[in-house]
Amino acid sequence: MKNTLLSLNTYHYRRGGSDAVFFDHQKLFQDIRWNTVAFTMHHPRNMPSEWADYFADELEFGHDYSLLQKMIMAGKVIYSWEAKAKLKKLIRHTRPDIAHAHCIYHHLSPSVLSALREEGIPTVMTAHDLKIACPAYKMLNKTGICESCKQGNLLHVVKNRCIHNSLSASILVGIESAVHKTLGLYKNNLDRIITPSRFYRDKLIEWGWPADQLVYIPNFIHYESYTPYFNAGDYFLYFGRLAPEKGVDTLIRAALAAGIRLKIAGTGPDEQKLRQLLPDGCTTIEFMGFCSGDTLWSLIQHARAVVLPSQWYENAPISILESYACGKPVIGAQIGGITEMLIPDETGLLFESGNTAALTAQLLKVQDMSDAQLQAMGRAGHHFATTTFTVNRYLNSMCNLYQSLGVKFIS
Repeated sequence: MKNTLLSLNTYHYRRGGSDAVFFDHQKLFQDIRWNTVAFTMHHPRNMPSEWADYFADELEFGHDYSLLQKMIMAGKVIYSWEAKAKLKKLIRHTRPDIAHAHCIYHHLSPSVLSALREEGIPTVMTAHDLKIACPAYKMLNKTGICESCKQGNLLHVVKNRCIHNSLSASILVGIESAVHKTLGLYKNNLDRIITPSRFYRDKLIEWGWPADQLVYIPNFIHYESYTPYFNAGDYFLYFGRLAPEKGVDTLIRAALAAGIRLKIAGTGPDEQKLRQLLPDGCTTIEFMGFCSGDTLWSLIQHARAVVLPSQWYENAPISILESYACGKPVIGAQIGGITEMLIPDETGLLFESGNTAALTAQLLKVQDMSDAQLQAMGRAGHHFATTTFTVNRYLNSMCNLYQSLGVKFIS
């Protein structure tokens, strides 16, 4: 006999950070001899799974759907009876001890949480974003940080066209969120919500979530998989998605003002717009394209510092832990969960989010630091990551949470 963990997520491949946590979390419990069962949506890029016959039908918003298909899709976004029925079959076949949801919102819908409650399965969810408070996930729209819906008036979603600046998409998501909130599909069906940052816990409490339903468990990193390199490089590095909320435009303007070398690793919808910020003949700023694996780790290891210029409520960026694990200090925007992962003047520096002059000053400060100072910062960050954000801390915290919900561990 073994314990069984049921994990729920939209995708069964590593599409983004939350998907990586979905897979890594399962692997940790496999390593302590649990059975793991997955429930996701069908997708051409999915990894093989013995549970694929139970997966929900594919639902991708970018596809060319007929009007009837769009109407069916809209209904599934709000409440997917199909996903609920398939999950119930999987539950009855596997009888999990506990369910752990990750990103399930539009593609699976909270109907799966209703199924778990009806089948008597204790259920937790990791809040990888702010969707259970903000219909648009990020508390961000084209005007900047936005918390207009805090008092419950979701018409702001439509008024501000918060979803892809689209009226139709904003109306659909506004209706979806109103239905979910009115019926309490998240609040009434989740036993606990895990927040990887204290900031997210506090923010959800501000938006009306009960404090005793929220549990802070920080992310972890397999630091033994990284090789720290403490020698100071001669360029600064940004790695990640090139999207408006990431503040890369602010970083480029600050880098030009400071006259420092900057490498940008990543792709995204803002890439062409960001390239246009470079003056003709600029040789100090390089776009490296998508980088991963050894190529990315080498870029981090040989940087002077890594910069996170975010302009939205970041949760608990793994990129900070990856930078520390590679022995590099971090210059981070003073916003969201970034502040609790960075010790000012010890593991890096903070600056006011969106403030080009403030970031310019911090870039110049790091540029002028001695190699010894930067090595000391890199070592402090490495120590912070490898003693605080550990696998053992994460696993012990999760096991304690599961046990508190009545799971009896089978030795």
